[in-house]
Amino acid sequence: MKVYNTITGQKEEFTTQEPGEVKMYVCGLTVQNYSHIGHVRGAINYDVIRRYLRHKGYDVSYIQNFTDINEKIVKRAEEEEMAPMELADKYSKAYINDLKNLNVEMPDEFCRVSDNVNKIIEMIETLIAKGHAYESEGNVYFSVESFDDYGKLSGRNIDEMEAGSRVDVDQNKKHPMDFALWKKYEDEPNWDSPWGKGWPGWHIECSAMSMKYLGGAIDIHGGGTDLVFPHHENEIAQSEAYSGEKPFVKYWLHNGTVDMSGEKMSKSIGNTYWTKDLLEDFSSDQIRYYILTKHYRSPINFSIEELKNSIKSLKRLISTLSQLDKVIDNYKKNRDNDFIQEDFIDVIKSHRTEFEEAMDDDFNTAKAISVLHSLSKEINSFINSPEFKPNDNNILILKEARRLFRTFADILGLELEPDLSGFEDREKFGKIMDILIEAREKARDNNYYELADKIRDDLDKINIRLKDTPRGTVWEYTGDESNDS
Repeated sequence: MKVYNTITGQKEEFTTQEPGEVKMYVCGLTVQNYSHIGHVRGAINYDVIRRYLRHKGYDVSYIQNFTDINEKIVKRAEEEEMAPMELADKYSKAYINDLKNLNVEMPDEFCRVSDNVNKIIEMIETLIAKGHAYESEGNVYFSVESFDDYGKLSGRNIDEMEAGSRVDVDQNKKHPMDFALWKKYEDEPNWDSPWGKGWPGWHIECSAMSMKYLGGAIDIHGGGTDLVFPHHENEIAQSEAYSGEKPFVKYWLHNGTVDMSGEKMSKSIGNTYWTKDLLEDFSSDQIRYYILTKHYRSPINFSIEELKNSIKSLKRLISTLSQLDKVIDNYKKNRDNDFIQEDFIDVIKSHRTEFEEAMDDDFNTAKAISVLHSLSKEINSFINSPEFKPNDNNILILKEARRLFRTFADILGLELEPDLSGFEDREKFGKIMDILIEAREKARDNNYYELADKIRDDLDKINIRLKDTPRGTVWEYTGDESNDS
């Protein structure tokens, strides 16, 4: 198993500090507004990485943070006429709700800056004592010149950064690239500190919380590519300066950005797709599937049209699983075991290998999904073969195929349930469909072909498609036509 490590710029063999255990920290949101597709793209990617590591037998400790206090939150709270902490709580809950609706498993801990100020202050005090930080006018800054390895993640050096810096000259700093560990702030909310009232700087938050909740060095630190510099670069500097241990993180993983028409998605230019709005028009599976057809490190040029187009491929997987379930669930014992397609067992084994090879290669979900489609095609060919007999042995083989199909889907977080939106009682609707299919079959048996065709065509008009197979007629709900355009 290999993962791409941003700090080395290459794929590396994956080994953990403690055998069988993975410590994983992923940067979360500054909770000043609702989440958008760019936020949940990362959440879905790291959710799948966590699921796959568990599949490989690792015990994964997974932490994500909320930045719940800073200047942006205070400004937004004024606009909404709320207290800053009240606003942060509102949008934290909204984000968690979005994740649940996207079938994203919750982290072991959502840690908040406001709950961990004491740990942050202790870390800053230690950095000052070691000569890596200094106080100035109630603010505390990290001295980048005190850390020899500064720039090793982003590949920059201090002289180049200073020459190309657009940072306003701050007379309180010893060096233009020094960054804030503690910010003086006398209005509410604030916290007491040895340097006066204020709140933590952005970068120190993640270092303090990852160390507190995961205990020192960690195996995987994830986030978007936009966090490589300065956020993650500064995390490395302050964490390794604080502990004296290197590396602070063994593998740095960064997911790609989400772009709109060639532009990075941004609230400031109004090209943002809020998660809650997308979930009104698309299911969890549809959004996840679209995102996972791209490698996590690749940028996504997002469009609603492309999302809709990807749904067509997703429906083929759902249809396969539905047909597989029907064949297995409707099977009645048959002692005719003359025809056993043993070769299909080898097909199943080969797809298990190919799926794991794809995921072992830096969590390549795009390739893994192509393997799932290949297995889908093989299952359909197996079931619909004229020679196929649903005897005891072949049903056992199909059950193994279904188990593998479900395993792949579970790793990807796909539920693959038929889309029956609009039908409140799904069980009753399924029984109605069984009655209609039986009526159509009797019409054909009695040469009433016009009636049989009318039943099929009328159902198709309301997006219910019948498929005649060697194993009988199956149906699928194709969804609203707007999602097929």
